[in-house]
Amino acid sequence: MFESLSERLSSVFDKLRGRGALNELEVRAAMREVRIALLEADVALPVVKDFVDRATERAVGAEVLKSVTPGQQVVKIVNDCLVETLGGENAELELGVTPPAVVMMVGLQGSGKTTTTAKLAKLLKEKRGKKVMMASLDVNRPAAQEQLKVLGEQVGVATLPIIAGQQPVDIANRALQAAKLQGFDVLMLDTAGRLHVDQALMAEMKAVSQASMPAETLLVVDALTGQDAVNVAENFGREVPLSGVVLTRMDGDARGGAALSMRFITGKPIKFVGTGEKIDALEAFHPERAAGRILGMGDVVSLVERAAETIDVAEAEAMAAKLAKGKFDMTDLLAQFRQMKKMGGLGALAKMLPGMAKAEQAMAAGKVNDKSVARLEAIILSMTPKERAKPEILNARRKIRIAKGSGVTVQEVNKLLKMHADMETAMKRLKKMGGLGALAGMFGGGGMPGMPGGAGEMPALPPGMMPKLPGGFKFKR
Repeated sequence: MFESLSERLSSVFDKLRGRGALNELEVRAAMREVRIALLEADVALPVVKDFVDRATERAVGAEVLKSVTPGQQVVKIVNDCLVETLGGENAELELGVTPPAVVMMVGLQGSGKTTTTAKLAKLLKEKRGKKVMMASLDVNRPAAQEQLKVLGEQVGVATLPIIAGQQPVDIANRALQAAKLQGFDVLMLDTAGRLHVDQALMAEMKAVSQASMPAETLLVVDALTGQDAVNVAENFGREVPLSGVVLTRMDGDARGGAALSMRFITGKPIKFVGTGEKIDALEAFHPERAAGRILGMGDVVSLVERAAETIDVAEAEAMAAKLAKGKFDMTDLLAQFRQMKKMGGLGALAKMLPGMAKAEQAMAAGKVNDKSVARLEAIILSMTPKERAKPEILNARRKIRIAKGSGVTVQEVNKLLKMHADMETAMKRLKKMGGLGALAGMFGGGGMPGMPGGAGEMPALPPGMMPKLPGGFKFKR
């Protein structure tokens, strides 16, 4: 998400960072480029005007122009303005009411409302420990109620039994009664959508809202529709008391215009974003993290959270014990590849690390992607347990057998062996320097200075500590 905007803004700020001093004309010229970048990202004109005016007013101040690092100060100001435009702090779901807390999902047909209902139910069940029931009020779209039932079975969430011929308000009343009797914490109502906003749709929304008195009314809109998404939010907001917005298909929205315009135009916070088709691809929206991604400063907090959700503690401790001894075999390397896949793949991780935008481009140019990592996995899986434990025994005959077994060339097998050798050497050097504790000490125990908000560049590791990745790509120190 935000790829094109991030790339454009990065080129603007790269010019500023390279200068020791800035004058007002240079700052205003940079802000004009920011304005163009936002307009090209399909951000609404009133939002662009307000954003650029605020950022320019702060950036031409004496404390910036006379700063030791004026370029960095301008980036920080733009970062702060982005956070404000996106809504400031993340908006949590308000479920602190007498159970069951009703969450009403509304939106146009095709926005991903039913799937999002199931995704959110799964999130509330697994991360908030809530007992959730879902009910489909969509009596117009064929098999809509059956779809929610199937999704409920997939995520392990109860759904209201279907009674043919019942109308939306009656279904809502029955669902509320059933949720109360069965002790559910949250009741999610998946309402019907339409191909466009019409009076019949709005009348139905109002009737269901009055009957169920929802604690949250979330509008589900497709981020790929850009300004149309903002217009839909405005129209719904005039008829139904919305409490927040869920933007779907954010993973496919390279521009980000809907996200940047939504809060300013509608006054409603973005509470969640859909980041893929998988049933767990729904994330809480954090304005400060989104701003960090846009400006190429990464999203380390989300990366850590994702790692905490996917890492097997026992496996990680066993790996740490081996690394502390300077040992790192092919089985360990395979475990690292699989952990990377669990966390979203190489591209997803690169987007979250500070200063990795250019590295990501270099990876793409060198065809270093999740497919190339899968090929490396295949090579390791074609080895015998003994070969994985002792890669040094791999002679020409064994390499040919492994290459044939994994459908790759001998040259690719050699590249993997070189990569492993580099990483093993790095682990041995790390052991000589004092082990993993020494590596932690390199980070100073605090933030990462040098970038706005403390999200600076990663400190340089000693020479040779960063091994080459497949395809010949190497991180620059």
